Amino acid sequence: MADRKDVSPPHTRLIAKLEAIGRVTEAEKSALADLPYRLRSFPENADLVRQGDKPPECCLIVEGFVCRYKLLGEGQRQIMSFHLPGDIPDLQSLHLRVMDHSLSALTPVTAAFIPHEALHALTRAFPGIAALFWRDTLIDAAIFREWLAGVGRRTAKARIAHVICEVYLKLRAVHLADDGGFDLPITQVELADALGLSPVHVNRVLQELRADGLIVSKGRFVIISDWERLRAVGDFDASYLHFRSEAA
Repeated sequence: MADRKDVSPPHTRLIAKLEAIGRVTEAEKSALADLPYRLRSFPENADLVRQGDKPPECCLIVEGFVCRYKLLGEGQRQIMSFHLPGDIPDLQSLHLRVMDHSLSALTPVTAAFIPHEALHALTRAFPGIAALFWRDTLIDAAIFREWLAGVGRRTAKARIAHVICEVYLKLRAVHLADDGGFDLPITQVELADALGLSPVHVNRVLQELRADGLIVSKGRFVIISDWERLRAVGDFDASYLHFRSEAA
């Protein structure tokens, strides 16, 4: 895991994410750009933060996909959410001293680490940013509720369609997806660990979605062929993401 200095400024993704859920003033953008970011690269399957850690900093995802997970007693993994560029998935560590879950790289990842001290100073100086961070954590909780409802009550086909819809809209909000096409570098095993399914079942459902003309996949690149039908199959209502109307 090495320091990185050869990527786009990390604040660009963070500002895009915050603008998707609220208004960011020019002064706030300047303050976000001035944060002391420390870039690090992680290989696929490496942990960025581990359960039990007491991190002195938060990590902003700049490139790649990350998952939040817990290991159960018998070594089984439950993925609880997927995180994309612009997300700060351990923002709660600003106020909760010990990590109660881990963050792992699903792909090669570049993350920008921001000291807690700098974030506390930022939120004291800019209450608007503090409010946006609070809004972001509330949206995180809304996503947890949606996933819980899905795992508890939706069919396997609906669960997978729902996740595809969610990832697509989150990527589009930070300008990483065009109209219908995006990278989805999440394996069938990872989808299974997230949705309470077997990899074989995930494979069968993905084939069914392709056969139904809802998606086209070219390697890790996915094209949504029929958004309205995919949304209907997934019982997907984007209101839980709480995007501003401009972003939605």
